[in-house]
Amino acid sequence: MLNTVHYDGPGAVPLLIAHGLFGSARNWGVVARKLSESRPVITVDMRNHAESPWFDTHSYHDMAADLAQITSGPADILGHSMGGKAAMVLAVQHPEKVRRLIIGDIAPVGYSHSQNGLIAAMRGVDLTQVATRAEAKAQLGPQSPGVADFLLQSLDMKDRRWRLNLDVLEAEMDRIIGFPEITGSFDGPCLFLSGGASDYVTADHRPLIKALFPNARFAKIPDAGHWLHAEKPQEFIGSVAAFLG
Repeated sequence: MLNTVHYDGPGAVPLLIAHGLFGSARNWGVVARKLSESRPVITVDMRNHAESPWFDTHSYHDMAADLAQITSGPADILGHSMGGKAAMVLAVQHPEKVRRLIIGDIAPVGYSHSQNGLIAAMRGVDLTQVATRAEAKAQLGPQSPGVADFLLQSLDMKDRRWRLNLDVLEAEMDRIIGFPEITGSFDGPCLFLSGGASDYVTADHRPLIKALFPNARFAKIPDAGHWLHAEKPQEFIGSVAAFLG
């Protein structure tokens, strides 16, 4: 069972939030606390991440099955990036588990951007020789703005270890950046919310999205990139709340 963080809120239908690759439930604290003003919110650590169990596989069928165990009845599901793909598979394979679906800046397609370079950077940190996160950040080497700080959220300085199953994530990277063949569709309300400055969801993806999610709506947050919930949190929260409300 995945590790979860619960935020109490009014109403009976919870919002379940699934993070992206190298993320964790606690990354979503600001968003979850605000959205819990109008509904219960559950954030999860996906398998092989943070406080959740480590497994030998990391497929989207696995991750969808993990999410299906979290709630007993229908829930609203919000997934970003890797978590968005897992949420899509969940919705198609277990539509009885999903009331409304929100997908953050990802499409049901394969991508070419392997993240194994970041895994190599994390492995390159000599955890026996760092006393502070600043020293670990220096050893991560040059990274895109914000990436090093994001990765360091998964560093356990006390136990000198990464809270990520790097071996399995590296071995399963083709699956993570890909998307499985699935049949069926999810006919419930669905919002594909993307960053205006991101190229993860394009017009070319819309026919495939509509085939799987006939009632999909599309919206963009101006000037936001792939990490739209972190770059534009108020706009992201407002868009999600409006769709759910």
